[in-house]
Amino acid sequence: MATSAYTHMERMWRERNKSLAQWLVPLWRQRLIAWRKQGAIVRVDKPTRLARARRLGYKAKQGYVIVRVRVRKGNLTKRQIKAGRRPKRMGRVKLKLKKSLQQVAEEKAARKFRNLEVLNSYYVAEDGQYIWYEVIMVDPHHPAIKNDPKINWVTSPKHKGRAFRGLTSAGKKSRALR
Repeated sequence: MATSAYTHMERMWRERNKSLAQWLVPLWRQRLIAWRKQGAIVRVDKPTRLARARRLGYKAKQGYVIVRVRVRKGNLTKRQIKAGRRPKRMGRVKLKLKKSLQQVAEEKAARKFRNLEVLNSYYVAEDGQYIWYEVIMVDPHHPAIKNDPKINWVTSPKHKGRAFRGLTSAGKKSRALR
């Protein structure tokens, strides 16, 4: 049986650090250097991982937007309190966020693009300090979205603010619903 182009893309993604795809390593290094210099939330023309984006609901048509979001790795560290108390009671370190960094990335994208709704997101890359996710967003007011029976459910008012209410896939996972 013949395998599809998307199967080959996914295999190349999975084996990007193995000997099969050693030519991809310098390419990714250059990409990360460029991405570090960009802003934390950047709209991109097309998905970096096309096969993954299509599996999560992306279509190359009007009304769909891909946003690359950079999130800082590591635990939550609060700002230092200036009022008097001993260091043990400041509550600055060893705090763990109850949400995944992927869910944080989806919320960042939803705050930046308020007229769009988050459909899904996926991992793209990471370095020592940051993790990058690509968030698939949909414009619920676009005629192409309203007329498509497979995605027009997002135009319903009950799907407003999906990312903030934990209704995306990453949000459901952190609430132990997936």
